[in-house]
Order: sequence, then structure tokens, then C-alpha cells
Amino acid sequence: MKKLVVGNWKMHGSRASNAELINGLKAADLGVTAPRASVAVCPPFVFLADVAAALAGSGIGVGAQDVSVHAQGAYTGEIAGPMLRDVGAAYAIVGHSERRSYQAESDQLVADKAKAALAHGLIPIVCVGETLAEREAGQTEAVVARQMQAVIDTLGADLARIVVAYEPVWAIGTGKTASPEQAQAVHAFLRGCLKAARAEAAAVPLLYGGSVKPDNAAQLFAQPDIDGGLIGGAALKAADFAAIARAA
Repeated sequence: MKKLVVGNWKMHGSRASNAELINGLKAADLGVTAPRASVAVCPPFVFLADVAAALAGSGIGVGAQDVSVHAQGAYTGEIAGPMLRDVGAAYAIVGHSERRSYQAESDQLVADKAKAALAHGLIPIVCVGETLAEREAGQTEAVVARQMQAVIDTLGADLARIVVAYEPVWAIGTGKTASPEQAQAVHAFLRGCLKAARAEAAAVPLLYGGSVKPDNAAQLFAQPDIDGGLIGGAALKAADFAAIARAA
């Protein structure tokens, strides 16, 4: 399976800093030097069109950090799937732990967003993961299974068309990283859940997200059920992101 490395810029950037970052990514020539991995970046909504235009022809894809369940209408502040496609997005992150926490997004809402993304030609990157308290209580598998079940039930036969990102909440922006063995164990469990739901879903790409850096990327990506990464802080540094992409 070809690896996938996606940079989530979160709420960072300006036209000037984005241009510098994009120039660095293009200079790294990831389409040539990382041929075994697909690469994409997810900037804030307001920069999507600019970033997509700047990366055209580079081999680096573009995605959104969220998507509305609605296709259009009186939903102030929401961004619809057709709008994202119109400005060049190919992916949409749904259910990131920050949105589950800060915007109180439920498992069902995340599943509905994944369904909306697929309906409008976007590939949803569905995020799942447990908090430190949940891990310490031995609830990791129960939590990610619950989060995935809503997606499984909602998508049905479309389940095989998504990407899943396991992001342990305790390892996001903290500098802590799940060990390759810890990450692999959860990825193997997720693979089993997907396969049990739909045989063809066993081939869904499973990304790891949680303080991935150039010095730990290769070891993480070498695990049999880790198919790439959803990269946060390191995606804001061209050299670091390029090194991670090459590790994949």
C-alpha cells in the first residue's frame, strides 16, 4: 500500500509564511523524492484556494480541516463540500480531537461529515483516539471502537473509501509520542474492526498522528499497520515535513 502523509496546519499561517513554507515544500520536490508516498497539506479555510493554486503541478495535494454536513444553505460559518472541491481540495479532516473537544462534535456528527465529504468527492480523513485518562483506564480499544462504529454504521458500503487517522489525544502537541509498538497495537485493532465490518475495508489507509517528527517517523512508518501520518507541528517546517514524507 502506498503511504500517505498529510500535514494539518491547524490555525497557523499567513500569506507570507505560507508562501515561504510552500516554496520549501516545492524545493523538496516530494513528488520525485518521495514516490512511494502521497503527500497533502490542510491549511486553514481562508488560505485553501491560494495554497491549492501555489501547489498546482507539484504533486502535493490539498485538503480541508473540516467540512459541513450540509451542501449549501443558511448555515453561517459552515463550509460545504462542493465549495472545498471548487477551490481544489481533495481531502477533508473530520473528527479531529480538537474539534471533538472544543466544538463538542459527537461520534455521529463526525460520521455524518465523513458521509458528506464522500458525497461531494472528497476523501474524509476520520480521526479517532483516546485521552490519557482513557488509556490509563485500559479503555483505548473501547473508545476507538465506539468512534469507528458510528462511521461503520453510517457509511455502509462506502467504508472502504475513507482514510482513518489514529491520534492519541495525549500525544498531540505534547511532545509525547506513542511508541511504535503502542501505535501498531491500536492500528492492528482498527484494521480488525474495519475488516470485520467490510472485508474490502481492510485496505483502508491507517495514519498515525501524535508528535510525529523526522527522528521517529521511519520507525513508526515501518510498522505493518501504519500507512502514513497526519502531521501537526512538524508540517509547519518544510524541512521537517519533507523528511517525514521521505521516511514514508
